[in-house]
Amino acid sequence: MTARAPTAPVNNLPPWIAAQTTDLLAQRGQAWLLAGPSGLGQYPLALALARAWLCEHPAPHGACGYCGSCHAIAVRTHADLCVLMPETWMLALGWPLSEKMQGEIDDKKRKPSKEIRVDAMRDAVEFCQRTSARGRGKAVLVFPAEDMNHVTANALLKTLEEPPGDVKFVLATHSAHQLLPTICSRCLWHTMRWPDAALSHQWLESEGLTAPQAQQALLACGGRPQDALERAQSGRDAGAWSAFPRAMVRGDVGFVRDWSVAELLMSQHKLCHDLLAVSVGAVPRFFAVQDLPPGASLSALSQWARALAGHQRTVDHPFNAGLLLEALVGQAQGVLASTPRP
Repeated sequence: MTARAPTAPVNNLPPWIAAQTTDLLAQRGQAWLLAGPSGLGQYPLALALARAWLCEHPAPHGACGYCGSCHAIAVRTHADLCVLMPETWMLALGWPLSEKMQGEIDDKKRKPSKEIRVDAMRDAVEFCQRTSARGRGKAVLVFPAEDMNHVTANALLKTLEEPPGDVKFVLATHSAHQLLPTICSRCLWHTMRWPDAALSHQWLESEGLTAPQAQQALLACGGRPQDALERAQSGRDAGAWSAFPRAMVRGDVGFVRDWSVAELLMSQHKLCHDLLAVSVGAVPRFFAVQDLPPGASLSALSQWARALAGHQRTVDHPFNAGLLLEALVGQAQGVLASTPRP
């Protein structure tokens, strides 16, 4: 997982996120749920709302970006903002862990959690009961909200049912279907907007990508600009994406030798999706038509899709990564060599 921590000034928000910030601030609500697939900017939007709620000089478009409150959020020290994330996300985005949690990780007693821990949620509930330190209320940001287990979610539910008057909540999720219905029912729902292709290209180029890099990154990420930017900034060669299908046809393990198992699985999912789409006359989403190999057997592709879903459930297991990469590439080669029925 890679993630970029946004800079302090609100003007740096992507234009489609800035527009949504203005729209949501014009509405009244104590708990928001920002829902949509990854790469559309749930985290930047959630943070923009929290900044605006706590800002000393808020405007209709959001926080000023330069007051003491905005600065405190930028340096991750605001006393009235509680951020609930898995510890892996907290570390990636620069949010400090509690002294106890950081000590356990530093002492190698455990690894950073990939779930939002119930201990952190209990601390958040206690935070909600305290008086605002800066006098502008308090905010709780939960991201990704689907990383709450049932115990953690139920601990939050009681506070959402009877929230203190000066606390606002913003939950951001990439998988709203994984949330408890009782959590969803107590929040105002906002579906993230997809920016059009031209706006996404323009924004990626403003972030330093060339036009071909922006086009290739958007294609690889299914049109999701935030994911496209992270992919481009990871150093992955733009040309590698268009060459990926042929590498799988050749069974070229060396092509993916520096890839993680999770990255290979996701890429194979996308390739399988596009081949299935083309086989039934639909338009591919992640690859250009000319980059796709000749159609494989529909039966083999369907079985491959089920196999990839099974591998995805065990992606975090401590298997030998090198052997697993070889097995996945070999499986892909076998499927792509299958002959479709007349």
